[in-house]
Amino acid sequence: MKAEKDPIARAAGLTCWSGRVTPEPLTGGITNKNFVVRDRGMRFVVRIGDDIPVHQVMRFNELAASNAAAAAGLSPPVIHHEPGALVFRFIEGKTLTADDVRPRAMLTRILPLIRRCHVELPKHLRGPALIFWVFHILRDYAGSLHDAESRSLGELPRLLAAAAELEAMVGPIDVVYGHNDLLPGNFIDDGKRLWLIDWESVYRNDPLVDVATALDTLAPSPELEDIVLRAWLGHAPDEALRARLELIRALTRLYYAGVLLSASAAASWTIADTDLAAPTLAQFQQAIREGRFKAGAPQTKHVLGKMFLASFFSGVAPPGFDIAV
Repeated sequence: MKAEKDPIARAAGLTCWSGRVTPEPLTGGITNKNFVVRDRGMRFVVRIGDDIPVHQVMRFNELAASNAAAAAGLSPPVIHHEPGALVFRFIEGKTLTADDVRPRAMLTRILPLIRRCHVELPKHLRGPALIFWVFHILRDYAGSLHDAESRSLGELPRLLAAAAELEAMVGPIDVVYGHNDLLPGNFIDDGKRLWLIDWESVYRNDPLVDVATALDTLAPSPELEDIVLRAWLGHAPDEALRARLELIRALTRLYYAGVLLSASAAASWTIADTDLAAPTLAQFQQAIREGRFKAGAPQTKHVLGKMFLASFFSGVAPPGFDIAV
């Protein structure tokens, strides 16, 4: 590592740590701890992965995808990397919230950016790239429950059967490099353009996975659905695409349920938890306001996982992440 990058690594708590620079924590991550580091008048973002199985496997994938996204002009460049950590150039701008992404004008800026990801990332991606499908996450979840001797193991046959039925209905998938984690906080507006960050979950995937996630996390209302689809396609969608999208939309909800519940599966307070009942969105929001659920707390994310699972079975739109992480 070059000498001029040492302060960044030290501030991140990496192999060269000396404690001379204090990192400033950034909020909002689900599977990473993010920090801002100041050095010689410049700022950098440091990402350190939390200790959950899916993240340990994916860090090499995130590095390759981040480099490709930077080459495609979608994301800031990687300044430094080492096992378990990445350092990026800091983008001066506004990190978008759920309220920011809902207006039509913003959606029509965001969706072409997602389309660019699908088209341009393959031109620059070097190295291995995984193929994602929801069963990967379900297997991780099953392994976590089994290792923890959790009493929730009995739920898995029902989940696997429902997911298998949906997968059969979807049939063969188109394959692009998808971002697969289109949360509002992964977009930054610098006043001139949008940046798309957090490439941890880039896999070869059906492009409709990104569209489904965008509908649930960026535009969760029927009124906005046509805006999203037209902005992504460049024309009106047909009924066949809408039908296929609904199937994939259900699977993406199961994906997020698996991610959130896998992270808490081995915690002592979930081992005996066999109750998958989930609060309504209104009840969840009220609990946040009253302090019974605290944003970012593992218990809150666990409840959020149950809500995504309920959404998978009911078809009711899931909650956003903005009030819980």
